Amino acid sequence: MSTDATLMERWTALAGPRARAVGEDLVRRYREPHRRYHTVEHLAAMLAVIDDLAAAADDPDAVRYAAFFHDAVYAVDRADNEERSARLAEAALPDLGVDTGTVAEVARLVRLTAGHAPQPDDRNGAVLCDADLAVLAADETGYAAYVSAVRAEYAQIPDDAFRTGRRAVLEGLARLPRLFHTDIGRTRYESAARANLTRELAALSTQRVPHV
Repeated sequence: MSTDATLMERWTALAGPRARAVGEDLVRRYREPHRRYHTVEHLAAMLAVIDDLAAAADDPDAVRYAAFFHDAVYAVDRADNEERSARLAEAALPDLGVDTGTVAEVARLVRLTAGHAPQPDDRNGAVLCDADLAVLAADETGYAAYVSAVRAEYAQIPDDAFRTGRRAVLEGLARLPRLFHTDIGRTRYESAARANLTRELAALSTQRVPHV
């Protein structure tokens, strides 16, 4: 089964068959030609991690809805993608019969992915953020592919400017007291992710971007 078909199957299981048009629109968004990392593959990988961490969430389905919407709006030249994605969820979900409390929670979770810093008691936020950042703990080949895809998304940015921006992002992540917030996430991902961040920062400091 293709990634698109798998995502549609998951979406209709979550939102119901009458929500198919919204699901198709979401998949189309993740297939936009300018995307290289924030794609259907990223969404599918996130959903797999959410399944793995579902017991740590208060409302796993709200987290799944948030995953579908979290990068629905993605433009490399804008800083408000999460806000616009949250507003899309707020507009679309009520028409699918999703209750107002869940809509508000989904929108809150989408906005949370702008900084990946859930509060200690935010179980849903912990699961979503861990799923979004799990790629940071990939093996050497997987992490290099991730870095390459991110660079390709910003192909129009000159190398020096990209390195400066990328370094700022990585340093911000490295300063977080913890990258992962669920017990499983910390055990499974934290050490490998920090090692990858350290290596990429070192590569950037010598003006080399890791590649596949």
